[in-house]
Amino acid sequence: MNALKRYLGIVWLALAALTGYFGLFSLGIPKLISDKTDDLVFGIIIVFVLMPIIVGGLVRFGLYALQGEYDD
Repeated sequence: MNALKRYLGIVWLALAALTGYFGLFSLGIPKLISDKTDDLVFGIIIVFVLMPIIVGGLVRFGLYALQGEYDD
């Protein structure tokens, strides 16, 4: 079971990378360079508020799983 938890740590880290890429290049940057004010506000919220929280949480769980913090 502990090996499965460590493999899932790799999955969490990969999911964090995919989420960061998708969040920046599909949601964040196109909205930031848009001419509409509504899109600009949404882009700022996505890039500077939601992305660090989501990606940071996934990375933290992934690193904890790889380090064996959840082995008990």
